[in-house]
Amino acid sequence: MLAAMLLTSCEKSLVNDDEVEENPSVSTTDGKRFTFTVKGDFSEEWKSVTRGYLQADGKDMTDLWVLDYMNGQLVQQMHQSDNTAEDFGKPVMQLAYGAHHVYFVASRGTTPTVNVGAHSIAWERVSDTFYKDYKVNVVASSNGNRAVTLDRVVTKLRLTFTDAVPENAATINITPATWYKGIDYVTGEPCAVTESQTTTINIPSASIGQTGVSASMFSVSAATEWTTDVTISSKTSADAVLGTATLTDVPLKANRVSDYSGPLFSAGGSLSLSLNGEWMDSYEGSW
Repeated sequence: MLAAMLLTSCEKSLVNDDEVEENPSVSTTDGKRFTFTVKGDFSEEWKSVTRGYLQADGKDMTDLWVLDYMNGQLVQQMHQSDNTAEDFGKPVMQLAYGAHHVYFVASRGTTPTVNVGAHSIAWERVSDTFYKDYKVNVVASSNGNRAVTLDRVVTKLRLTFTDAVPENAATINITPATWYKGIDYVTGEPCAVTESQTTTINIPSASIGQTGVSASMFSVSAATEWTTDVTISSKTSADAVLGTATLTDVPLKANRVSDYSGPLFSAGGSLSLSLNGEWMDSYEGSW
């Protein structure tokens, strides 16, 4: 969960959402200076830890984008990529007077690509990602200290293998029929769809002989549940297949983990489904 930065006693109070206080911040003829404190409020597994940068599930966000739009046009943008910097997660912008949509995206995905023309951000490998379309009407009396709560916009598929990893196992290969590697930051919807693209995870030597080894994948996701088929295999370093499993109609949804467990390396096994109930109401299924 994203962590809010602590404010010192000398700062003005934060205004949440679109509240306005009669406590003007620094202003110029062009608008007002805004300091945004990015935070989150997520459930159970990804509880927040209050620190001086953005963190979720015990791991730091690596990138924060802030894109300021007026009348459907990009006015300015900011990208923070040094998560050790004192101001990471606390961007400052001069906003012109008038109505704004300020889009926030925070992520720790790898190799991000921003396409302003398509208003999208896509990653080579998706990881935990958060988003907010923050609407604000800037007037002379606007308070310039704003707390912005971002929402998780990814789902996680987590696979746990109940049989022991054989000595010659080198990789776990996960191939969803449909997967989303980007977000349209104007609509908040997933984009950059891939079909039957395999993600290969190298098995560390410490996992050989172990049971309960797990592997996870993130996809950008809508809040509405969707399904996809997933093929899983394990291979040797010479690409010989050691075991496979096929999952049909895997249910996925933003801010929810879909947990599957079962044997992969032994013959005749099957994986079973349980959705992580710590996030929201869960259900179980089998096939």
